[in-house]
Amino acid sequence: MNIGILSFEYPPETGFGGIGTYSYYHARALAKLGHRVHVFAGSTRVGVFHSEHDGVRVTRVKADGWVQRALKPARTRELFWFHNRVETAHAQYVAVRDALERETFDIIEAPECGADAAAVCALLRVPVAVRFHSPARLIMDTYPTPKVDRTLTAAIERIAIGGAELRTSCSRFLADEVASKMAVPGPIHVVPNGIDLELFDRQDNSGLPGGLELPADAITVFFANRLEERKGIHLVPDIALHVMKRHRNVHFVLAGRDLFRYVEDRVMPIVAKEGLSDRFHVLGALDLPGVRAVLKRADIFLLPSLWENCPYSCLEAMAAGRAIVSSDCGGMPELIADRANGLLARTGHAGSFSERVEELVESRGLRERLGAAARHTVEQRLTDVQVARRLCDLYSGVVHAPSASHAAGRGKAHWRTSSL
Repeated sequence: MNIGILSFEYPPETGFGGIGTYSYYHARALAKLGHRVHVFAGSTRVGVFHSEHDGVRVTRVKADGWVQRALKPARTRELFWFHNRVETAHAQYVAVRDALERETFDIIEAPECGADAAAVCALLRVPVAVRFHSPARLIMDTYPTPKVDRTLTAAIERIAIGGAELRTSCSRFLADEVASKMAVPGPIHVVPNGIDLELFDRQDNSGLPGGLELPADAITVFFANRLEERKGIHLVPDIALHVMKRHRNVHFVLAGRDLFRYVEDRVMPIVAKEGLSDRFHVLGALDLPGVRAVLKRADIFLLPSLWENCPYSCLEAMAAGRAIVSSDCGGMPELIADRANGLLARTGHAGSFSERVEELVESRGLRERLGAAARHTVEQRLTDVQVARRLCDLYSGVVHAPSASHAAGRGKAHWRTSSL
């Protein structure tokens, strides 16, 4: 098959989230299976840029035309998310429209979050598969955004959701949520995210990033995520202070974008007041190799999120064979079975996390057993190729369905908009 993947997030240039990580792994896995793969991603520079890696063609786009000029008032009125969705949808439409003059696609997959496929679904005759990751309708209430921004963002994401011929979710939890709370019609096929273990294992991790130095006998608790409340950062001070006061050899390491200055303004003053700054390390945003380097040195991975689906932060920790303490929210119990391949704590309850982290600190045997079981879980059912095969089976059902017969010829736009 010739498969298109729309994902504004795509490493290295725009690879700053789980959707970008999924798209990268999935594109490479599809290529390994012999499919032709064309990724349409975002760019930090205005223009259209072509490249290739691992048998995957990549087209990066950043538009600067009448659509972008028309959207400027939306950004100034604090409609940041909506502005971003429309801009992305337009850029992806232009890129795919132009590509369809040279090639055909059997199917194009895109995330619902970002509305990458909104204009493609509405204006181009090509089968689209939408994959649920984190719909605005379900998560935006946790952010300090105006109601009108939340409403408009959910509406533009809904265009792609409604126009898709195939819908998938990386957890049963999210499939049920979008069906019940968003009235998305079924079927919604559940296929988890996957990770490339070979790539993970062969990476050189000889040095720690950011000048981080840890004593040889330190037990390290690692948090790697966006430093925001949805990811549970507000629970970290209580967890860290409780554990570090009782165990002098425990160090906490945080990595992630402090977009709302939560750690700088709220967390660090608390830690400094308690005199524990020498064992509390904040590294800022790290690239994937940097995160992996710390993971392979860490002993415990901390995931206190308030809402999660099938996060790559957890998959990376599982691949590294770390002992994981996760909240019991969302799709996490589908990855972590309590006391079988990790520990689950009560969502939003710092004391519950402190107890489980402390249990792991006090038992090296438990850490090693749970870490090995977590790695085994990935090997058995969460590799990139296993996931790609399952999704390809679903793609084939769309490609060979009568309604997809238009994909056999060259796709045509219903109407054309301005060039970049």
